[in-house]
Amino acid sequence: MAAQGAGMANKGPSYGMSRQVQDKIASKYDSELEQILVEWLSRQCGSGVGKPEAGKIGFQAWLKDGCVLSELINSLVTGDKPIKKIGSSPMAFKQMEQISQFLTAAEKYGVIKTDMFQTVDLWEGKDLAAVQRTLSALGSLAVTKDEGTYRGEASWFFKKAQENRRDFSDDQMKAGKNVIGLQMGSNKGASQQGMSYGSSRQIL
Repeated sequence: MAAQGAGMANKGPSYGMSRQVQDKIASKYDSELEQILVEWLSRQCGSGVGKPEAGKIGFQAWLKDGCVLSELINSLVTGDKPIKKIGSSPMAFKQMEQISQFLTAAEKYGVIKTDMFQTVDLWEGKDLAAVQRTLSALGSLAVTKDEGTYRGEASWFFKKAQENRRDFSDDQMKAGKNVIGLQMGSNKGASQQGMSYGSSRQIL
């Protein structure tokens, strides 16, 4: 009987821990960010997507079937739309499939894996802060790419640091290489001389 009691006592803390973890995850959810994201998605996707009830549960319910997210990524991409078919369905697997299509398209758009939420984070409400993180990363990319598709305020998302090399023309690149070559040449010469004198002194 005592052993059984001990076993039950051991189960208690593990439940407590998982509860603590859940609370911690929930505390990362940002209500102010929610307002910005809702405003952005509404502008980006048009009035057809409506707006959710304020709060985490409303936010999850609004995005859960994947349709708003799919409209969002399609609205950011120029040319061929990454998600060909967007349709609301009461079936769980169809909703998860739609979310999954959004995640694939968001990754192709440039969202890095560490900024991506998992389907269950949204569908089961396991980590809505991760959903916010993905959408913020997407917003930052849209602002940074500046392709004329972003319909929010520029101040809502930070511009991501880009490799400047992509923005230079071939001529600029060649000119830059010449300057760098000259700099490296003069530095190299000076440092080699210093090194050879240094090494000869060490030998003597």
